[in-house]
Amino acid sequence: MKRVLLCVALIASLTGIWETGPVKAAGKGGQQGSAAQSTATPGGSASEYVGSDTCMTCHADVAKSFASNPHSRLALMHDGKGATCESCHGPGKAHVDGGGDVTKIFRFSKASPKQIDATCLGCHAGAHPDFERSPHGEAGLSCTSCHSIHSFKAEVSLLKVSQPTLCYSCHTDVKPAFAQPFHHKVDEGLMTCSDCHDPHGTFQDKQLKSTADQNAVCTKCHTETAGPFVYEHPVIKTDGCTSCHSPHGSPNARLLNVSNINTLCLQCHSETNMGSFPHAVSPTGPVHNQAAQYVACTNCHTQIHGSNASPQFFK
Repeated sequence: MKRVLLCVALIASLTGIWETGPVKAAGKGGQQGSAAQSTATPGGSASEYVGSDTCMTCHADVAKSFASNPHSRLALMHDGKGATCESCHGPGKAHVDGGGDVTKIFRFSKASPKQIDATCLGCHAGAHPDFERSPHGEAGLSCTSCHSIHSFKAEVSLLKVSQPTLCYSCHTDVKPAFAQPFHHKVDEGLMTCSDCHDPHGTFQDKQLKSTADQNAVCTKCHTETAGPFVYEHPVIKTDGCTSCHSPHGSPNARLLNVSNINTLCLQCHSETNMGSFPHAVSPTGPVHNQAAQYVACTNCHTQIHGSNASPQFFK
């Protein structure tokens, strides 16, 4: 008898959970919906949406150009439904009923960076999961600092201005490097800043694109240095390519950090620097004089990035 009563009580308890659970959830959702409406942020019930045709009656110039916008065109290619005005600006019924009251619609020009980012990342979070903790995000930049949905100058990524001009507008310290005699062809348009850097954030320094091999950003183009090699140059694995090269530009050939190759090598391969550079390996310096006939270490140590034949990186 006790078992029967226990089963009845358990069934009653479960029934109560199933009956009250959705009601509580709906009540919570209703509170969130009213809060979203009062602050004019994207969201709301279906009855609060008026459709892009209604928006077009006042914003005809914007609506006309949006048909060719990647936001609309890409979605149309897949399931016949593109992004509309209210996908980003929120439901427009209150805005329309108020005779175009601008306080009743989400305006990116008046929103905070966090509100803007939350709206954009509602769709793009999967592609840019690290933006909020990136240097750009922490500096208070928003998506619209670099991107423009309606008046973009570069269709790729909807940038306000094409690279590298857009990047130079903030990173003025980097621009002169590309005017050096030897530089990566960024100003010439053969490369872009985003070929090496991810402006939305990575787990690498300088927002370098994350790869399993820290040097893969370089070796994807400089394939002859990629390896793997039987005899590897330790500095490449420990400090990376930038221990010897200046990636943006340099007055020295091959973008070297210093003009004299021997000086560059002896920064590691000298007795005095063994304490500072524990990865330095034998020989710790030249075993012969470095007169004119021995102009550069790489005259003999030609395979300096790595060799499959010699631990001294001879050819």
